[in-house]
Amino acid sequence: MVQAKSIKLIALDMDGTLLTMDHEVTPLTRQAISDAMDKGVHVVLSTGRWLKSCYPYAESLGLQSYLVTVNGGQIWTKDKELVEQHLFDSKKIEQMYHIATELGLTTWMITTEQVYRNELPDNVHELDWLKFGCESHDPVILEKMIKELSYIEGLEMTNSLPTNMEVNPEGVNKARALEKVCKKLGITMDEVMAVGDSLNDIKMIQQAGIGVAMGNAQEAVKKAADYITDFNNEDGVGKAIQRFAL
Repeated sequence: MVQAKSIKLIALDMDGTLLTMDHEVTPLTRQAISDAMDKGVHVVLSTGRWLKSCYPYAESLGLQSYLVTVNGGQIWTKDKELVEQHLFDSKKIEQMYHIATELGLTTWMITTEQVYRNELPDNVHELDWLKFGCESHDPVILEKMIKELSYIEGLEMTNSLPTNMEVNPEGVNKARALEKVCKKLGITMDEVMAVGDSLNDIKMIQQAGIGVAMGNAQEAVKKAADYITDFNNEDGVGKAIQRFAL
């Protein structure tokens, strides 16, 4: 594990991590992020959200670095310039949507322009797709969905909550996107602290110099981490930054 003083980039998941249950950033965490940036540390949002739903937080925190969105499907500059993106084959989106609706799951699917909830647009094959998501509070149905999707090649499956599934094109994940960001900044993953709570965070937590799981993280994420911080409602991110980066 690297020493605190050598952390040059902090990668933060948003929901269940940076944000409280009320979708806010606590004052302690806000201050810790500001202090880290004052020291020249890059702070990067690394989220399953798309740009429109995470950019206001980046602005509010005064972030000056890159943004990793839709689980690594896109990388943006702080000025909303697209650095890289990975698109989904529309036929696979259509296939996954039909499987999910037949099983009774709710769905959300993200294109480069908007989010479709529980609907498949008529012009599905004309759109640029980034991510597929579905949810069920019935673990048996979720298990069936996972099994059905395992027959489709070229998928990267994770979750952002125990009740959902998120699917990107194979090879697209937060860790790989962060590697690209590090390359652009001239640093290595050993100099990264990554913080998260769900399966879509595991790879970045494993590959970072310091991988931190939230107190409210899923068990598998805690097992993958070097350190477990406090809950998202209890300044968990701020405390981890104070411990390892300040």
